Amino acid sequence: MNNSIPAPEVMAVLGKDPVLAAIIAQGRPLQSSRSEDLYYKLLSAIVSQQLSTKVAATIFRRFTELFPDDYPHPELVLAATDEMLRSVGLSFQKIGYVRNVATFAAAGNLDHATIDAMEDEALILHLTQIKGVGRWTVEMLLMFALERPDVFPADDLGIQNAMKRHYSLDETGKVLRLRMQQLAESWRPYRTIASKYLWQSLDNMPK
Repeated sequence: MNNSIPAPEVMAVLGKDPVLAAIIAQGRPLQSSRSEDLYYKLLSAIVSQQLSTKVAATIFRRFTELFPDDYPHPELVLAATDEMLRSVGLSFQKIGYVRNVATFAAAGNLDHATIDAMEDEALILHLTQIKGVGRWTVEMLLMFALERPDVFPADDLGIQNAMKRHYSLDETGKVLRLRMQQLAESWRPYRTIASKYLWQSLDNMPK
């Protein structure tokens, strides 16, 4: 049996889709990326926006190195000057977004127990209150940091490209997203795993 195949109860659902079953059979084992530090992951996501993986990693490392023990505690981020934050490569817009996340965390809004108790859509609404944090960013956190099992990011370009390729879809825009959502209905409640294999099929796994 291919060691990349998920647990039997997962394959009992996903395996009903022959296209997806073939993608999984040819895939590599998925690695856990779970993290309880959603604050840190949010900061990383903000820094990474519109940057290559390599550049984002460099800037985020320089950002964390500004602080004791390489950890950007909210109160320290809020105390940092524009000059300090600009020196590591953050734009003024991203400086604002990073401070928004720090303010949100300092108010106790990212407490792990609170976050863990929220349903997916409630958590998306909760975190997109932060200016600079959009739905796609929260969906990535749900899928990777929190490893919620049934998230389907229909707006993600990688998922769109994978489904267009494997399912021979030629629709665009809202029509494409609707068609994707229809196909993904049969994957519930394991749409996250299905999505990760779709990304992997393009060698396009988000970090």
